[in-house]
Amino acid sequence: MSGRERPLDARSPGSRAKEIKHASPVQCTGFKEEKQKKKRTKTQEPQKSNHAEEKPAVQKTPKEKATKHLTKESNEEQHMPTESTKAKTCSSTARSQKRPPRNPLKTQLELETAIMPETPKELKASQANNKPKASGKAEFQTEETNDEECADETMQKMPKAKADADNSVLKSILSNLKIKVKDRSNSSKVVNSFRKKLVKYLKKDTICFSEVEEPECTGSYYENLKILHPDEFDIMLPMPVERVKIEPFGTNGAFYSVALKRGKNPLMRFQKDDILPASEILKEFRESVKKFAKGCTEWTMTPKRKGCPAVTLTCQVDSVTISLDVVLCLRVKSSWPSFTNNGLKIEQWLGTKVKQEHKRKPYYLVPKYEGRGNVENDGVQAKDAWRMSFSHIEKDIIKKHGSQKTCCEKGGANCCRKGCLKLLKYLLHLLKESNSTFDKFCSYHAKTTFLHACCSKTKDTDWGESDLSQCFNRLLQDFENQLRCGELFNFFIPSQNLLSGIGKKLCTQLADAIKEQRENGFPIFKKSF
Repeated sequence: MSGRERPLDARSPGSRAKEIKHASPVQCTGFKEEKQKKKRTKTQEPQKSNHAEEKPAVQKTPKEKATKHLTKESNEEQHMPTESTKAKTCSSTARSQKRPPRNPLKTQLELETAIMPETPKELKASQANNKPKASGKAEFQTEETNDEECADETMQKMPKAKADADNSVLKSILSNLKIKVKDRSNSSKVVNSFRKKLVKYLKKDTICFSEVEEPECTGSYYENLKILHPDEFDIMLPMPVERVKIEPFGTNGAFYSVALKRGKNPLMRFQKDDILPASEILKEFRESVKKFAKGCTEWTMTPKRKGCPAVTLTCQVDSVTISLDVVLCLRVKSSWPSFTNNGLKIEQWLGTKVKQEHKRKPYYLVPKYEGRGNVENDGVQAKDAWRMSFSHIEKDIIKKHGSQKTCCEKGGANCCRKGCLKLLKYLLHLLKESNSTFDKFCSYHAKTTFLHACCSKTKDTDWGESDLSQCFNRLLQDFENQLRCGELFNFFIPSQNLLSGIGKKLCTQLADAIKEQRENGFPIFKKSF
């Protein structure tokens, strides 16, 4: 009989002693018990024992060969069985004590198998290389993988804990930014009363503005985005124009020269050389509002601001000084100019149907210009140009901001969209207070950034109420990137860059200031309350 065919019982005593020597105490005990059972079995059934001794030649498998190598590895390198091996051996011993006597040869195979590598990965490596080092390398890789998984779990927990803390702080800030119900009620009563009286006066006591329509209330107060105090209101008084010719003024698509076609529009008296001059109409409108305000002693007109289309009045209500901007505008009932074709990309956010509904609405032209008023373009001075306005559509979009109709409604889930915009506006407000060089930036920059962000993250779940901190930080990073690039495109007219009139250096400074606040937990918020 060759060495390969030698039965397990016929191995040398020295070899067997080595295996038993390096086995755990539990293994040794189990082995002794099995050995005693083997002796009793040999005494009672000698023929079966001899028959069993002939079987190893058939049952000898590569697995037993691998077992020998791994046993040798355990003797030379480990000198001590692993904890998992001990547990397996104990379990095997306990089962052998409860069950009836088994075939001694099979029991011996189980004992040898108990000291095999714990994982299939180690056994496979050992069989392939037939080298002791393979098992040790596999064990090291397994431990390293487990350490990486633990590190990943820790990294996941840490941001969550930080996000929860930031959420708590930001929600507290938003709570402090809420307008008191009493203040809101008192301010709105005063403004609504003035607005109704002014419209009545313009319709009855003026010739030029007798066809003014019902006011379009726009701005943050009417979008439910006003913070701290109800101290700013915006009202647009539209004059309808049905037959009108508009030509782009400049190249950005936001400003236009306007000419009324034949008709009985009362504004025709201002038109000269097929140009409806915005500056002269604004001047006449300002005089009309001034005459009316003389009868309202509680209201005071403020000086005219260069390039501003609004006539501003102020009034003291309780402890709050209210500012009311009244803007005369042209209400154009025709298709939107071609410069708007690539704007208002809300299909993935609010749907194609909603976009089509908005595109069928009229647009507004307000008497506003940029730069120097005496600069001419095709015979038209900048002060006589009109700027396109979609503030009425902005208000509607922000009010109905969910991809689902039930967003922020009764029975529906709440989102943090408006909360993020309020926080961005407040952060910009505080940074402007701390650094007067940031005065060139306004809340419309924040609103435009927000609208673009909503088109990028279109689902309501992207703006979960519990994810306020994450969503706000994402919005801030969007704003920072736009500032560093010096590009923030009009949401409705993509060809207009809202940052073109602001220096790149100043944009970078604001981006750095926002980043500093974001990375340090918004200390400017904590100081404000």
